[in-house]
Amino acid sequence: MNKLALVTGATSGIGEAFAERLATDGYDLILVGRRKDRLEEFAAAHPGVFVRSVVADLSTDTGVDTVAEICAAEPLTMLVNNAGVAHYMPLAELPADKARELVHVKVVAPTLLARAAVAGMQERGEGQIVNVAGMIAFSGPADKSVMPRRAVYAGTLAHLVALSQTLSAELADTGVQVQVLCPGVVATEFHSRQGLDLSAVPRMTPEDVVTASLRGLELGEVVCAPGVEDAGLLDAVFRAGLAAFGGQSPRLASRYRDA
Repeated sequence: MNKLALVTGATSGIGEAFAERLATDGYDLILVGRRKDRLEEFAAAHPGVFVRSVVADLSTDTGVDTVAEICAAEPLTMLVNNAGVAHYMPLAELPADKARELVHVKVVAPTLLARAAVAGMQERGEGQIVNVAGMIAFSGPADKSVMPRRAVYAGTLAHLVALSQTLSAELADTGVQVQVLCPGVVATEFHSRQGLDLSAVPRMTPEDVVTASLRGLELGEVVCAPGVEDAGLLDAVFRAGLAAFGGQSPRLASRYRDA
């Protein structure tokens, strides 16, 4: 049986780069996106590869349910939760429909698709789930000078980090790997669709991001940060978080007690 990968947000950027690389590596593909024409173009350009195109909008319950059913029914070797939107703006200015879309695409969809896929992967004793987040997941402590404002977007990416780390621990010794992929600024359409011109900013290519992800899986990395040379920086962040978690007590901390 050929390896089978499902990639969301597969019509451009990192998702398309995953599709290209996995096709080269001999995977059959289920590609999910909102743009039917681009999905068809990819399939036509890869006549020697099995490509199933699924047009679905992951900002909707119907779209998520459609893809979740496929994740549960198909013997996936790999699930790449890549679909994304940004909507960079202060929370008070973020329209409710855009906030809902963002949370649905970056929290609800990857959570439910992973949930749908993981049981079958466990039964088969193998599988890989890649959740595409970004280094903005670690930007929460930044001060007010950091622009643009993006509280909801940063929060959704932080969710993917915690979800992936915890799920990885749940799946220890099952043969199923979980990775959260955290690139920095990448040369894709992502920012231009938000009206941001980052052409003058040094950016990583989508192909390099995919190379890092696949090599990170080989290395057993749960958090893959393609542009961070010193992986010890990430280890320090996580050790500090666990230290704070372990440092709690049922006794009220002294700073909160009456003087």
